[in-house]
Parts: sequence; structure tokens; C-alpha cells
Amino acid sequence: MVSTRGKVRIIGGQWRSRLLAFPQHPDLRPTADRIRETLFNWLGQDLSGMRCLDLFAGSGALGFEAASRGAALAVMVDEDAAIYRMLRENKEKLQAAQVELVMMNAMIFLKSDTRKFDAVFLDPPYRLGLLPELLTLLPDHLTIGGLVYTETQGHWTPDSPWHVRRKAKAGTVHYQLLELASHG
Repeated sequence: MVSTRGKVRIIGGQWRSRLLAFPQHPDLRPTADRIRETLFNWLGQDLSGMRCLDLFAGSGALGFEAASRGAALAVMVDEDAAIYRMLRENKEKLQAAQVELVMMNAMIFLKSDTRKFDAVFLDPPYRLGLLPELLTLLPDHLTIGGLVYTETQGHWTPDSPWHVRRKAKAGTVHYQLLELASHG
């Protein structure tokens, strides 16, 4: 069986212009360059020292982009074996020591891992409708001032205690940067 692959380009940082391969998968839709550019303008171009979590890593575009821009740690979680293999190949190709790959269901990961992150990239397959449930698990995984990036098909507003810090739209994709309105 011939496997077709897609490519996505890192747009900033030490690996700028490097191409990452990813397998074709019905739920895999890499975050577009224009959207990633906006996201990293919101977060700041230099993520030095930040700890990032890329749930539903897929192509790895967001996690590798964060690592390329100086993140001290980029944990990338995906439960699909073919996707995980490609992430591992890309990590090795880039010699990305700061990238940690985890082959696990995102919900199980959030319930079992106790680390805290400065930024969480949350772009689950749209058809699963997981954002509300995932967001209930995230407060315990965020540092003070930590941010969560979400991507949805169509307009979506998070429930309390989440506050929309920034939001934008590209075609049918709505994306936003969330923060906790208050800790506690």
C-alpha cells in the first residue's frame, strides 16, 4: 500500500522554512501558515523557556513551530500510530531534543500527567466535539498566566472560567487564545 504524505513548512525560528511530512488522515488538517503566523504573533515570536503542550499533535505544525521558536519543552500527544511514527521521524530529522512525543489518548494524558504548561495547543478533530470536556481538564495543567489556543469549525464560545484573550477567523476556521478568568 502506498501511503501519501502531506507537507507543512515551519514558518519561524531556528527551523524556519524546514518541511515536515505528515501522513494523510481524515482528521488531520494542519493549521494554516496564516493562522500559525497570527498565533505566534499573539504568543510572541520568541518562546524561550516556555513549556508547551500540543494535544492532538497531528502534523506537529504547532509543537514543532513552538520548539523552533525557543520553547524549552514541547510535549506532543497523538494516539494514532502512523501519525506518531511521522512525528518521531520529524523530531529526529530536526534533532529536536526539546520535543517529547507521547502516543496516548489526549483525555488519558490530561488525567494522568501532572505537569503544568505555559501554552496548550488544542485542535482536536472537529467531528469529536471535545473542546468543552478538554477545557474542564486544563486548569490543573496551566501555569499562572498560561494560555490555551483553540481551533474550531464555526463560531464557538468557551464557558466560564475561560476568557477569550484574542480571536480571529480564516475561512470557516475560528481560532482563539484563551486564558483563565481567575484561578480558584
